[in-house]
Amino acid sequence: MTLLWIISVYLKNVSIVDFFWGLGFIVCSIVYFYFAKGFEPRKILVLTLVIIWGLRLSIYLGWRNFGKGEDFRYQEFRRQFGAHRYWWISFFQTFLLQGILMWLISAPLLAAQYYKTSDSLTILDYLGIFVWIIGLIFEAGGDYQLSKFKKNPQNKGKVLNTGLWRYTRHPNYFGDATVWCAYALFCLSAGSYLPVLGSVLMIALIIKVSGVALLEKTLKTQKPEYELYIKQTSSFLPWFPKNIK
Repeated sequence: MTLLWIISVYLKNVSIVDFFWGLGFIVCSIVYFYFAKGFEPRKILVLTLVIIWGLRLSIYLGWRNFGKGEDFRYQEFRRQFGAHRYWWISFFQTFLLQGILMWLISAPLLAAQYYKTSDSLTILDYLGIFVWIIGLIFEAGGDYQLSKFKKNPQNKGKVLNTGLWRYTRHPNYFGDATVWCAYALFCLSAGSYLPVLGSVLMIALIIKVSGVALLEKTLKTQKPEYELYIKQTSSFLPWFPKNIK
């Protein structure tokens, strides 16, 4: 993250940190895979799933933000602190903070590869694979449907309420949280419990801090139709929409 910060100072673009979020967990998992002496099949399973999830997320964010310059959030911070100070403030506010969060959140990825309680995959491992697939479908499917919706200029100012977005207002965030539930299951299968708090922290951030709560606040002011969408559609967990006349 420190190296990434140095690059961001040169580019004058803090937004590159978003692109690296998924890749950062891949780096963590590769290090854990190399040093941990746990159950080999589970190590391979966890590493493979993290690579697929992390690459998809980073490629999507990179494609979505390519050529758009620095995100408005970081531009606002740059104006607030002043360009002469923000270059070093961004290290503590963004890069060091995300590095610490990445280290804490990745705890179940380490534990799942470090501990060895049996010589075979357990029912929790297979349940974890199933949960991970469901999560990736919601996360990747939600991102794809949203990007396709935004490409149509006629949809500007409108609310996407079809496909996965008909059943939850945040299918991509729900999918991300579900993927981390799967990583928690692999951790439990390895016989470790406390590191599951890493997944809990990730889900809390998605719902309460950087994901659902922040986006809902923005959309309420930008899109008049969103109030009706809130009344009709489940906030997070997928469910059938309410029929409101």
